[in-house]
Amino acid sequence: MRHFTLKQLRYFTVAGDLSSVTLAARQLHVSQPSISAAIQQIEEVTGLQLFVRHHAQGLSLTPSGKQLLARAKQLLRDADGLEQFAVSLGEEVAGELRLVAFPTFAPVFLPQLLRRYADAYPAVSLLCHEENQVDIVKGLNHGEYELAFTYDLQIPANIDFTPLHRFPPYAVVAEDHPLSQRGQVTLAELVEYPMVLLDWPQSREYFLSIFDVAGLKPQVAYRAKSLDMIRGLVANGFGFSLFNTPLTTVKAFDGRRLTALRLEDDARPLSMGLASLKGLRLSPAAEAMRELATHTDVTAMVLGRRAVAKRDQ
Repeated sequence: MRHFTLKQLRYFTVAGDLSSVTLAARQLHVSQPSISAAIQQIEEVTGLQLFVRHHAQGLSLTPSGKQLLARAKQLLRDADGLEQFAVSLGEEVAGELRLVAFPTFAPVFLPQLLRRYADAYPAVSLLCHEENQVDIVKGLNHGEYELAFTYDLQIPANIDFTPLHRFPPYAVVAEDHPLSQRGQVTLAELVEYPMVLLDWPQSREYFLSIFDVAGLKPQVAYRAKSLDMIRGLVANGFGFSLFNTPLTTVKAFDGRRLTALRLEDDARPLSMGLASLKGLRLSPAAEAMRELATHTDVTAMVLGRRAVAKRDQ
């Protein structure tokens, strides 16, 4: 029975990332025929066409090639992790850990968690990106990240999700807004005023769906792609917004203040948790992070930040 090697898989993944045999050979310091032969061997063993060859324009991955690329990257990371594990005889977790997190809640608890991890596993090189939900799922599927801290927003069936904390939605308004002294409001009351919407894929759909389920349609007057801009617009009286991560500061960058209001309506909360590609064995570094995250009281971290915001009020 014919096989292909880890070296051939590595050649394939580099060629896939660069869409070029020439560039892959240059990066790996090998000959172009070595790259081509590795790809051909894998195609012959699997019976798949991995690339479409474009004359003088490089390569593009086929759908099968894209799926194999993600699995190959994970396998190569596993191999690297196994090597690190063997070298340390299980006494030290080492290597690189690539994480991605949803930006709205990541600052609330993730720096503390990363600090604990770095102290416990100093030999691990941590890389953490922030992306929206669509890019998080794409990054997991393409093997760019091993673990993701994200919401349970349209998680596909090929991704495992372990919930860590639930975030109920709530409204935020300027401190001089007509509703600011209410403490709690209904969605029907909010739609009488303009809305400032977080304009990220799936996030905007989630917040708008809260009104849709109630048979209401908000007046979306402004859209922004960062929470800092949302806070600034709301604090300056451009409308209300919906959040579901804790309001860790009641001040916008310009010093103007916000007020958080509880929703009386039974709006669906979001669960924040840990996601990884289903069926793929995590590297020792990623497994150590998973263990730390699932055994850390994330809720206490979140409530602690919320208490700070209330004190500042």
